[in-house]
Amino acid sequence: MTENNPIYDTRVEVQTSYISDQSEPDDQRFVFSYTITIENHGEIPAKLLSRHWYITDADGNVQEVEGDGVVGEQPHLKPGDGFRYTSGTVLKTPVGSMHGTYHMLADDGTEFDTPIAPFTLSIPHSLH
Repeated sequence: MTENNPIYDTRVEVQTSYISDQSEPDDQRFVFSYTITIENHGEIPAKLLSRHWYITDADGNVQEVEGDGVVGEQPHLKPGDGFRYTSGTVLKTPVGSMHGTYHMLADDGTEFDTPIAPFTLSIPHSLH
């Protein structure tokens, strides 16, 4: 594993949305989508092997999600390439957060993790 090496530099950006027409607040069901863009800023191509998410609701309940790839794919990113996908999650509270890692494999055989910084999921106007 290698961390903070510019040769292996993938970065993540996140945009979130509340999906009101799929949510049922009276039943404590709040649906959110998130769009992830992962970009290879390093010097070596790398493949996204797996994901590991921690999804936390406002009550402090944590759901851990692990699996191969993202949305059924294991994108291979050359230097300068990006990959964007949209997925979703359901919370029992109107506010929550997610964070995690992508496990990557560089073409030279080096494995490394790309951190996904914590981001907030919230219904509109619930946070100031």
